[in-house]
Amino acid sequence: MKINIKPAEGKLGILIPGLGAVATTLIAGVEAVKKGISQPIGSLTQMGSIRLGKRTEARHPKIKDFVPLANLNDVVFGGWDVYEDNVYQAAVNAKVLERDLLDSVREGLESIVPMKAAFDKNYAKNLDGTHIKTGTRYELAQQVMEDIKNFQKDNGLDRVVLVWCGSTEVYFEGSEIHETLAAFEQALKDDDKRIAPSMIYAYAALKLGVPFANGAPNLTVDIPAMIELAKLTKTPIAGKDFKTGQTLMKTVLAPGLAARSLGVHGWFSTNILGNRDGLVLDDPDNFKTKEVSKLGVLEDILRPEDNPELYGEIFHKIRINYYPPHGDNKESWDNIDIFGWLGYKMQIKINFLCRDSILAAPIALDLALFCDMAKRANMSGIQEWLSFYLKSPQTAPGLHAENDIFKQLIKLENTLRYLMGEDLITHLGLDYYDDMFAGQ
Repeated sequence: MKINIKPAEGKLGILIPGLGAVATTLIAGVEAVKKGISQPIGSLTQMGSIRLGKRTEARHPKIKDFVPLANLNDVVFGGWDVYEDNVYQAAVNAKVLERDLLDSVREGLESIVPMKAAFDKNYAKNLDGTHIKTGTRYELAQQVMEDIKNFQKDNGLDRVVLVWCGSTEVYFEGSEIHETLAAFEQALKDDDKRIAPSMIYAYAALKLGVPFANGAPNLTVDIPAMIELAKLTKTPIAGKDFKTGQTLMKTVLAPGLAARSLGVHGWFSTNILGNRDGLVLDDPDNFKTKEVSKLGVLEDILRPEDNPELYGEIFHKIRINYYPPHGDNKESWDNIDIFGWLGYKMQIKINFLCRDSILAAPIALDLALFCDMAKRANMSGIQEWLSFYLKSPQTAPGLHAENDIFKQLIKLENTLRYLMGEDLITHLGLDYYDDMFAGQ
């Protein structure tokens, strides 16, 4: 049975806390796509196809033609940042995209000026925000809500989504103020410093019924209070941490090793990165947040508790080093010590020279478009089917996260098939061979 999804009529606003390298790359890219200058490579919603029905039916429509997603021509961008540069200036400073491409969409980028950010230097010690709001946590939340409402009104928008593209916040664990919505709202009024800036944005969005996706490893919406609010306002949430470079490779390679029952003794990963994210992660407290997010991927895929002979003694080490000369061009090295038949040792070496924001921008776009569709389909709370895009997927309490990218893709595609009333695909395929079996 097909789910009733409201059509994607009118304009969609995508509001982004953190108009840095990822956000400006996304916005400039979408503007270039609108003008026919470039292609949205890496975006599943724009470039991906989905199989429907039996293989013999040969139905493989584009996802954007299969489900009712907002059209890129109907998307309007805005956001907040701790620096007052417009999006064109911020994109030039980020040094991700070539100047010629930025100049071709300059007018559209210059028109996007950031709103003052809700910021607390204690959560990003290496940033010196100069374009920031003032007030208590409660007052900041009210200001962000006003920003959202004014942005929607001023731009004639039918719907809005928020995607956090801000820096990684310092590591901390949830406490009693994060357990219930009532406790969280009281903590807001008490100006409790255990409420991170990202939580202020998430609260403001969800309170207004605006979907929120978290592109960083911060707790943000991964607390009971936010889940409660999301269910109360019937609003989708997704998090956390865009799955881009090194972790993307792990979620591709580790399932292959596990599928062949090959053992892993150790996996050493190191990165160098020179953009604003690298600067923030140069602080040990911020790196801890990222480290926890990245470390869980292998454990979730390999499951050493279920396969102690193969993965029970795995040593997993991760390092991120701030290296300004590389800018946004992240370089990662992985050394993987594996073993096979009779315990014989082997190695795999990976040197991935990637572009962090080039990989993250289409993820941010897809999350925004899918979260908007989920809201129109009355899907509320945690959207685990969007785990495909995230390093540390948010799940319902007590559920084991699924980090195998191939299983994540099957879950995403089957969710789309379910929404549109199509048969789910199991890839069993035995019915193709019924005549062969019948003759035996």
